[in-house]
Amino acid sequence: MGRVFVAGSINMDVVATANRHPKVGETVAGKEVHYFPGGKGANQAVAAAKLGAPSTLIGRLGTDVFGQQLRQFLAAQGVDLALVKDTADIHTGTAVITIADADNTIVVVPGANALVSAEDVAAPLLAKGDVAVSQFEIPQPTISAFFKRARAAGATTILNPAPATMFAPELLDLVDVLILNETELGFLTRTELHDTDDPARFIEAARSLLTGPNRIICVTLGKRGVLALIGGDASMIAGRPVKALDTTGAGDCFVGAVAAQLAGGMTVRDALNYANAAASICVQRMGAGPSMPTAAEVAALRG
Repeated sequence: MGRVFVAGSINMDVVATANRHPKVGETVAGKEVHYFPGGKGANQAVAAAKLGAPSTLIGRLGTDVFGQQLRQFLAAQGVDLALVKDTADIHTGTAVITIADADNTIVVVPGANALVSAEDVAAPLLAKGDVAVSQFEIPQPTISAFFKRARAAGATTILNPAPATMFAPELLDLVDVLILNETELGFLTRTELHDTDDPARFIEAARSLLTGPNRIICVTLGKRGVLALIGGDASMIAGRPVKALDTTGAGDCFVGAVAAQLAGGMTVRDALNYANAAASICVQRMGAGPSMPTAAEVAALRG
């Protein structure tokens, strides 16, 4: 079995719940406040680990209380933290999240995540069959260095371009599997997209990112499911109807699940179906990192 290496962010999520989101300049009364382990890198590594893949996280924490709590949580989830550095004189990454009616708004303050470097991602010994995963909550030059090493080793690369940020074509050339939502797809292709649009609109936009013959593009569409371009052919994986409580970690759950299944030798199409089921469990729980399902839970759901 291959291994999953995630180079990415580690955050403490400060989550406030309310009946609705405030408008600009408005204050609304909240209901509860929670502190959840998060960060896209950490979430994806936890998801992969809980779904049975050997999972190593590459990143940085501050030496503050949040950093200590996050290290304890990640270790308890079975994530290998040998390549997570404690960094003095800077705070641990923090996300401030508001949840209303199962939808969320997020402000991320990078902190130590902004210091994850090319030297940090040079540490792991990647091999053929491994999967290298990253997102846009660490510097892009670091991601490029990580993916170049992965490609040289014969590992599969997965990029989750979130939060949506423009990036050089040279980075896209290093990506085997691109996983993004409709907002990120619209941003990167300069197309106005909505989750209610006809699938043909998403297919047209996604095809513009197919600069390589072997690139796989997956567009997550929430309750509608997942649109996939595999070998240039488009297909739709139907969503699973559930009552969503918190969608904060759903995309990260999906990415981590895909990585875990590819590391286990599953085909891309089967991995996407599996990840779709895993994400449907995740959205029924509060928090990002703590909401990631186990392999047993996904197996029970799929029958």
